[in-house]
Amino acid sequence: MSTHYTIGLDYGTNSVRALLVNIADGREVATAIWGYAHGDDGVILGRDPNLARQHPADYLKGAEVTIKQVLANARKSVKSFAPEQVMGIGVDTTGSTPLPVDRAGQPLAFQKQFEKEPAAMAWLWKDHTGVQEAAEITALARKLRPQYLAKCGGIYSSEWFFSKILHCLRTNPKVFDAAHSWVELADYVPAALTGTEAPDNLTIGICAAGHKAMYHPAWGGHPDAEFLSRLHPKLGALRERLCTRVHAVNMPVGGLTAAWSKRTGLPAGIPVAVGAFDAHLGAIGAGIATGTLVKIIGTSTCDITVWPDTEQLADIPGLCGIVNGSVLPGCYGLEAGQSAVGDIFNWFVNYIQPGGSTKGSHEALTRAAAKLRPGESGLLALDWNHGNRTILVDQRLTGLLVGQTLYTQPAEIYRALIEATAFGALTIINRFEEYGVKIRQVVNCGGIAEKNPLVMQIYADVTGRPMKISNSAQTCALGAAIAGAVVSGAYRDFASAQKAMTGLKSTVFKPDPRSHKVYRELYTLYKKLHDAFGTEQWSGNLYDIMKELLEIRKTTRK
Repeated sequence: MSTHYTIGLDYGTNSVRALLVNIADGREVATAIWGYAHGDDGVILGRDPNLARQHPADYLKGAEVTIKQVLANARKSVKSFAPEQVMGIGVDTTGSTPLPVDRAGQPLAFQKQFEKEPAAMAWLWKDHTGVQEAAEITALARKLRPQYLAKCGGIYSSEWFFSKILHCLRTNPKVFDAAHSWVELADYVPAALTGTEAPDNLTIGICAAGHKAMYHPAWGGHPDAEFLSRLHPKLGALRERLCTRVHAVNMPVGGLTAAWSKRTGLPAGIPVAVGAFDAHLGAIGAGIATGTLVKIIGTSTCDITVWPDTEQLADIPGLCGIVNGSVLPGCYGLEAGQSAVGDIFNWFVNYIQPGGSTKGSHEALTRAAAKLRPGESGLLALDWNHGNRTILVDQRLTGLLVGQTLYTQPAEIYRALIEATAFGALTIINRFEEYGVKIRQVVNCGGIAEKNPLVMQIYADVTGRPMKISNSAQTCALGAAIAGAVVSGAYRDFASAQKAMTGLKSTVFKPDPRSHKVYRELYTLYKKLHDAFGTEQWSGNLYDIMKELLEIRKTTRK
């Protein structure tokens, strides 16, 4: 086993990564990354700030380039390495990122008439053009099919599958009419690698279908045609063209084709696992189990935990779904998250550009912010610069900064933005536990968790919980590689694969009691702002917010 490997393909917002892993111990032998060629850092934008698309040609090119490169890199690091030792492939992607396809399962964007049409491309997870459509889906489901909403947190999001498709139908009917069906990126890539894109051969994952497309066995799969037809008759007709072969990531969709073997150098026929979203496979790569919350912190944050499907579980409002098998087979996968985290810090550095390129860099601001004590700035922010994913599920919410004066410094704002994302993280943890899902440990992964100790310490101080870090800096790709190991037959299940291939770093960020005490005061004010601006039910008075911030600042500075 020590001489066998699997590959995890990790499709992010700006690039695709291939990771070659030794399946005996999870050792990461080689990696390769390729930035998408189209758009601005791989994202095709428009005049509408809610629009975010990607060209599907980048997905195929990315797979070819990174697999070839990771094999070349492996030969340099392991003299005895040979591509024939690779046993399987797993794939994770962003989501919901659906794309319209023709009758052969090929993206419409591959056709000359649509090659420059954004509506015919992949609708990236962060595309929020379907806000109105999401509201309509939510309203209709509340009236006719409340059970649909109960399993997806009570509100359907503009980030999700049907919101985007309905928006396309209304704003670009030519593209909608040309599409035979729509396929999630997480399902398209495995299908392309195995030559199973055609509707009769396609297999899709329960992860994407359950969390973003309201798929559930209790009502026969996707929402019924009558319900969808009430939104639009053509949407109802689309239902019968959506794939009904739905599986978890412990199943293969097929074997790598001879054509892809030639393009990459991998052996033909090796199994490719059912695809899933990056956060869900990232949770596997971080060693998720019952009682563990995995936070994948990047441009946005996804929070994942699991619950045995043999035990009763309440419907939890505000979540991005409760889906059996979406993370680990035999467990409900529970997803939550924040629509922007790293993106908020990047906004401040790249758009506001405080202090110029030197004093305003992430590194410089982090160093200066680390010198501040909790409450010292007198600032409080809301982390809604890209809307609220959990628990309010409202993409029309925006950011807020309270307490600035003529003497407010950039580092104080930077720290307040970090604190705001930590308060948002605490709100999610509280929601889980409010409904009986006990969080016994928090494991963090992603670039921010790896590279910014200040963020991790603030998260520990705000939540009052130790912040642990996954061994792997590439947990999403590692989780995909673990799926490849399971479908290859190297491991009988994910528990045994995780035991061998995952782990935690020795560094643990422990909460400081004095800081936690101050943050408890600040969180009370954050929660008041959260409820005042984020809910219709709140009634109260915000008169004390600024005064309390000044009092906390005064006490801290003493």
